[in-house]
Amino acid sequence: MGEYRILLVDDENLLLDSLEIILTLNHMEIIGKANDGNEALQILEKTCGTCDIALVDLNMKGMGGIELISFMKKQFPKIKVLVLTTFYDDKNITDAIAGGAEGYLLKDSGKDAILGAIHQIMGGSTVLDQKVMARLSELMMRHTANDNPSTMTYELTDREQEISALMVEGLTNRQIADRLYISEGTVKNYISNIYDKTGIHDRVKLIVELRK
Repeated sequence: MGEYRILLVDDENLLLDSLEIILTLNHMEIIGKANDGNEALQILEKTCGTCDIALVDLNMKGMGGIELISFMKKQFPKIKVLVLTTFYDDKNITDAIAGGAEGYLLKDSGKDAILGAIHQIMGGSTVLDQKVMARLSELMMRHTANDNPSTMTYELTDREQEISALMVEGLTNRQIADRLYISEGTVKNYISNIYDKTGIHDRVKLIVELRK
């Protein structure tokens, strides 16, 4: 049995076969290959959801990736999702992350990035392609231009709201620390408090929530 059990979902058979070879050579078990969301759900039902992570394309004939992610997260909540696509427009990114995807990579990322993302996601992290993160940061900045973070319903202190706004802008902990003239450790403590108050313990999902 492989290290992780993986479902591959894409309407390009050549890509499915390539991924199967790469992942199998890296001691992972492919439980099935599907060309659209319906086929993927059938495979999961037959295997009783014994899958650790699904690599999902977004644009497919039949049921697309966004709809599939939504169904999977309801029916098989323990299965992690790594989006593997050529598209990184605002709607696809926000819909995939809001739908529960733990990772979002572009197909040209390369095998090392894909393998690394699988390990990171299975370790509990969220993984975003650099281009996707840049796009998400731009999106957050556009929203924050019109939104006042103080209108958030969470009971955050002024400093926590200030740090939240900078996170939405896409700043790293180091950049936030430099901007506010405090230590990086202090920033981490504030972010930890924000996680606790919002109940969201994932930076990307928190940013998506904070921009609403």
